[in-house]
Amino acid sequence: MQKHEQTSVNILDLDAMTLAEMIATGKLTSRHAVETYMHQIEEMNPTVNCVVENRFIKALREADEADRCIREGNVKGRLFGVPISMKESFHVKGMQTTGGLKRRKGFIQDEDATVVKKLKDEGAILLGKTNTPELCFCQETDNKLYGRTNNPRDLTRTVGGSSGGEAAMIAIGGAAAGIGSDIGGSIRFPSHFNGVIGFKSGKFQVSSTGSYPPEHFELQKRMLGIGPITKSVKDAQMLYEIIAEQSPSKKDLSRFTINVLPLTEFPLSKTSSDVVDSIYKMSHEIVTTEREIPPFFKQSALLWQEIMSLDGGKGTGKEAFGTQASRPYYAYITEKLSGKSDIHRYLSWALIGTRLFKPSKKRVLEIENLIAHGDEILTDYLNKRILVLPVYHTSAPKHGVVYSELFSIRKTFLKYIPYVAYANVWGLPALTIPVGKADNGMPISIQLISANGNEDALFQLGQKLEEQSLGYIRANTESPI
Repeated sequence: MQKHEQTSVNILDLDAMTLAEMIATGKLTSRHAVETYMHQIEEMNPTVNCVVENRFIKALREADEADRCIREGNVKGRLFGVPISMKESFHVKGMQTTGGLKRRKGFIQDEDATVVKKLKDEGAILLGKTNTPELCFCQETDNKLYGRTNNPRDLTRTVGGSSGGEAAMIAIGGAAAGIGSDIGGSIRFPSHFNGVIGFKSGKFQVSSTGSYPPEHFELQKRMLGIGPITKSVKDAQMLYEIIAEQSPSKKDLSRFTINVLPLTEFPLSKTSSDVVDSIYKMSHEIVTTEREIPPFFKQSALLWQEIMSLDGGKGTGKEAFGTQASRPYYAYITEKLSGKSDIHRYLSWALIGTRLFKPSKKRVLEIENLIAHGDEILTDYLNKRILVLPVYHTSAPKHGVVYSELFSIRKTFLKYIPYVAYANVWGLPALTIPVGKADNGMPISIQLISANGNEDALFQLGQKLEEQSLGYIRANTESPI
């Protein structure tokens, strides 16, 4: 194939399924796709800082091998020859997993995380790993090892976290698709702020083996959801089907009720309110709709904070400080005064917060009983129902604002995190889709939430809303970069 034919399509805008088909049918070579993404990363990463470690040389070799197999008529998977990326927190054989910590620099892994292996088995080619906050413990992406990731649509604004580097990577078209994880909005914040599609899986639906740091408490494990960050809803569905422990069953969307949450009691920008209202009108044309606050919604923000604080941050502190004594107060003051702490102030302050919110043994029993009771109620309530709600009260704010709103001693997280905390506390799948723009031009997204087992219905509704609204638009070099 001639070079001019190879470049007649803008690979950076293609989703993974389209790219896979073009590679499999010989319209593009895998090598050309890898080289195109490499060039985009090399051009954009100096300012965005989303990729923290690449494997370009190995990726090119794998692409050449994929192209050879295709010429011989031997295509081996749904992502055969397709370049993808991966959140730094997943183990990849031969690459570091640092959690953004200086002390873990050089921690090379001997084997792949389960999700990485499943994607490789489908023929995906990994380009590199993307930035996170330290130990994935903040909703903004900055650390002392790799530095801060900037929103490619406006470098002065946050990418969110903890999958912020991965969402920025997909926003710039640096890979066909990627994988993130979410224990407190960590896929959905970045998807919303960067204008990409993100899917948080429900409790225990995707293996967390090889995800760092590991969760040690069952109440925390059920909050963690691993899932795709993509350019299209159909890609999110395909990647989820690959990494899930079992494929979701088909659902009849016409039998579902769509509950668009009333927003009068919660702080939202006018733009966010207008977007959600427009979604209500859109979804009303598709299926039955209602507007009510679902069970346990108002309790979920506090429950999320208490569950994240079960051991007062002891386990996270041990990971953060290693063999040294865990001294978050000292680390925070040192960083504020001199900037010379090895621990980022986001992490040290979060550790202080977990000590303040650590629940008593009595309260832990109350939480466990409440969760068991709530699971029963929500299994029935969400059986044929999809919730539509915002991700955050604004589009991507300036760097540091999300941190100050979610980690304030004034407990402002109670106002700002209930939209994302709900899916984490109750272990529910959630699909995030960009559907509009704020007055400043930044993306506005909504999320769809339902019960485990209803993933197919979420993807169906997601595709319908995607067709009628903004969808993915790549952050290009003509924007403020």
